Amino acid sequence: MRFLKLSFYFSNLVLFIFYLYPGSIFGCFLYNDCNTQPQLTSDFTFDYIIISSNHAYVFAIFSFLGILSFKGYLKKISYYLFSVSVFLEMLHIIIPNRGFEVADLLGNVLGVILSLILYKLFNLRRLK
Repeated sequence: MRFLKLSFYFSNLVLFIFYLYPGSIFGCFLYNDCNTQPQLTSDFTFDYIIISSNHAYVFAIFSFLGILSFKGYLKKISYYLFSVSVFLEMLHIIIPNRGFEVADLLGNVLGVILSLILYKLFNLRRLK
């Protein structure tokens, strides 16, 4: 359990660094271009709604790690995860070379929601 909490704290630090860096750290290393963001898969598109797949994946992993670390405080960790997902994307308004995007915000929130759903499903299955 201690390892999970330390992993979650470390992932918080890494997430904040990657989100607050004015550009793309991965783009700097992979493409030698800090303005290019690598795309794991194409974004999720539903009619006129676009959701960033990269952000959904990152926040799903981050959130699931947080939920497992603090499962006794599910309500509090859920508030924290949703707050961080919105706060970090809002900071892109003031960070140079970054921009606020609704698709990214929706990806962040979708990742948190998916983690909560998966956790609830695993708990229901374990109780039966």
